[in-house]
Amino acid sequence: MKEKIISIINQKGGVGKTTTVINLAAGLSMQGKKVLVIDLDPQGNATTGLGLSNLENSEKSIYSVLNGAKKLSEVIEITKFENLDLITSNVDLSGLEVETAGDAKRAFILNEQIMAYLNDSGGQYSHILIDCPPSLSLLTIMALVASESLLVPLQTEFFALEGVTQLMKTIERIKNNLNPDLLIRGILLTMYDKRNKLSAEVEKEAREYFKEKVYQTVVPRNVRLSEAPSHGMPVLFYDKSCPGSKSYLSFTNEFIDQEKIMESAA
Repeated sequence: MKEKIISIINQKGGVGKTTTVINLAAGLSMQGKKVLVIDLDPQGNATTGLGLSNLENSEKSIYSVLNGAKKLSEVIEITKFENLDLITSNVDLSGLEVETAGDAKRAFILNEQIMAYLNDSGGQYSHILIDCPPSLSLLTIMALVASESLLVPLQTEFFALEGVTQLMKTIERIKNNLNPDLLIRGILLTMYDKRNKLSAEVEKEAREYFKEKVYQTVVPRNVRLSEAPSHGMPVLFYDKSCPGSKSYLSFTNEFIDQEKIMESAA
């Protein structure tokens, strides 16, 4: 079952990471897949973007799982979107690094909790998507240890590739030391601006460097995409016909096709 645990990761903020998590989750759920989103970012944007509260001191959050107070099964929340469940996050999570400083096995906590849950429940989800914080912190390492594959949203702007090279080094270290099976599933170009020559240049560089790892779909800059989270819903439900929705629907199809290819090759 582990192959369906996917972290959406980029240590830079503001690259469309959370937007990608909630809209891929929505796209998969609309195709009848059962999806669990784990919000692992203390800012809790995936939580509010799916219509739930990220207020601190909530007993039902990923923080309660990682500090040992709750089991994963006890904190899963049902969202108002069919087939789409969520484990919320809030600012309490930012203290975890200090609180677990003495625990030599802390990088494995999330992995152990997910595995225990999947073994108990027989795995009712087809996909578990983890929204990582925009930093290479303990939380990100926990996600990398728990995941089978990674999805990297890459903003088509200056310095975007430098940031990704740094991320690649971290991923290599995790592979060598903690999770040898980790693979980069794909790179999604986000915030693409057709009128801007730089977007096209970054796209060209990314495709030359990462080859077929870069998805064909590119996500444009789109006002509706940035409005949707404030209404507590993925853009796919907020405005189905806007360019942002169309690109995430296209990306979801590409993602599912890629999965079929990966499964037939396995």
